[in-house]
Amino acid sequence: MRSSDKILTGHSVQPMEAGDIDEVLEIEQASFPKPWTRGMFEGELRNPVSFSYTLKVRPEEGKVELGGYVVLWVVHGEAHILNIAVNPRYRGKGIASRLLSLMLELMKRNLVYEVFLEVRVSNTVARDLYKKFGFRETFVRKNYYGDEDAIVMVLDL
Repeated sequence: MRSSDKILTGHSVQPMEAGDIDEVLEIEQASFPKPWTRGMFEGELRNPVSFSYTLKVRPEEGKVELGGYVVLWVVHGEAHILNIAVNPRYRGKGIASRLLSLMLELMKRNLVYEVFLEVRVSNTVARDLYKKFGFRETFVRKNYYGDEDAIVMVLDL
């Protein structure tokens, strides 16, 4: 059994709730040079086109904790993945793949035909993950992050 199989045997995915935001913010701040604020996540929970999910894990010993999360919009057959991050303690265990896989299934059930996202040019780990799911790099948004360009990636479902 691979370590990624082991960690994912005790996990659950559910819609993000206001009570998750403290843990979400910890992961957000550890993951991004310009992290989202509490207000941004709270706004997504109120946004009718936004879907936010968490993946919670139960380590072999210990309490349930947030392993990762994803925020996306679905509008008229198109989806935009706005944010996806994994708790640093659980990186490399398949959590981002699991979240992405589940979200793509959700999108298909909701008749989404195209998914897009932006990713930092320097984030080769994320770019490689998205490519494994069939996303293609389409163009660059210059200075998208203020300090770095973004690559726009697209997946046809």
